Amino acid sequence: MEDSVRKEYFELLEFESVGADPGKLRECSSCAVWISKWLEKLGFTAQLLMPPVKDGKASPPVVFAVREGDESASSVLFYGHYDVQPADPESEWNMPPFKPVEKDGRIYCRGAQDDKGQFFAFLCGMRDWLEGESARPRPTVKILIEGQEESGSGALTELAPSIRRMIAADVMLVCDTAAAADLRPSIVAGLRGVSHFEISLSGAGRDLHSGEYGGAAPNAAQAICELLSTLHAPDGSIAVEGFKDGIEPPSAAERSLAEEFSPGEAELAADIGCEAAGGERGLSVAQRLSFEPTIEINGVHSGYGGPGSKTVIPCKAIAKISMRLVPGQSPARAFECVRKHLEERVPAGMKLEISGGANGAGGFRLPLDSPVFRLAKHVLDGMDARGAAFAWDGASIPVVSVLKDASGAAPLIVGWGQSEDRIHSPNESYSLAQFEKAREWARRMLAEL
Repeated sequence: MEDSVRKEYFELLEFESVGADPGKLRECSSCAVWISKWLEKLGFTAQLLMPPVKDGKASPPVVFAVREGDESASSVLFYGHYDVQPADPESEWNMPPFKPVEKDGRIYCRGAQDDKGQFFAFLCGMRDWLEGESARPRPTVKILIEGQEESGSGALTELAPSIRRMIAADVMLVCDTAAAADLRPSIVAGLRGVSHFEISLSGAGRDLHSGEYGGAAPNAAQAICELLSTLHAPDGSIAVEGFKDGIEPPSAAERSLAEEFSPGEAELAADIGCEAAGGERGLSVAQRLSFEPTIEINGVHSGYGGPGSKTVIPCKAIAKISMRLVPGQSPARAFECVRKHLEERVPAGMKLEISGGANGAGGFRLPLDSPVFRLAKHVLDGMDARGAAFAWDGASIPVVSVLKDASGAAPLIVGWGQSEDRIHSPNESYSLAQFEKAREWARRMLAEL
């Protein structure tokens, strides 16, 4: 990496652009301005799209930039996000989370990979391509970089219908996923959708003394454990009636490729640090990670959790729940099934409240024989003698589905993450080798397009 590129990369990383935190709006806006000015130096016409203020709260701006190409060439839309996860818990970082540090060939900082490192490496490869000589017609390139991906892309989702013409393109490139093991290139042929909600159970009007009221008063902590346990059968399968209705099963070719490139039980266990025992028993890792929906308990909070003991019967408990959805499921219908399931099983003495859940994005899979996939495989095979792998990513980039519909572009998702990057965790990092791979991918793919 050249010193000039390293300097730019570090400047970008130093913005504390936590898009979900209203207190970081100024940092997000400054980051968006920095990206706009960087693109303008390359001949792009850039602007900041300001989402409407809702409930008195402003959202981080969306960067949109365009550089017109030759009339005979295609048009390309590139999507990325400059917002990052909060640094919490900061005590577990080995360095200040927003002061990038280079060590042993890796850059450590919040956002070093997700997604600042990935999208900026792509943009640097784009710059290499623009500055090189080319006898071929050059495509029109459009850049869309938002500041709320980590919290649901609400503003961009709302803006999308009004900017359809602006973002119309033939191909949409996304660099926000992982490569296969040992940096083998990987084309993401599908993503799960996501939706999330919160439930609360309340009983007594206050926390009660467990000696005076124990055995008679209902316990909200116990009740929420009982209620949540009904979401899954003993074999790990989802026990919510109707939740999986209408799911579109993968083709034989998709199943075969997913099994070929998916980690095995032992490999996954080594990665996560325990037995890969989640999900429905009897299904392979590839099936569970790629083609099955999930209902996950993200957090449960009730009663006293401080040092020592406090012998109370909690009067309230809350749980945060997320759903990963596959093609054939709509967020609204999936949530309605779960809502009905929970309401029918409220423990005695408890009152249930549910917030959120109907919004979100569905999952999608892309045809393996598409011209864009064939072209991408040709490019990636030229970068790595092992050839390109195919993946159906269990994670979600919800707004990709929205942008796919709004722009009319065929999505092409190729990223260069690795498990050791520790995204969303303390000590996030991105290696110089990964950065250069993303940069090379951008240069080669844009040249072919």
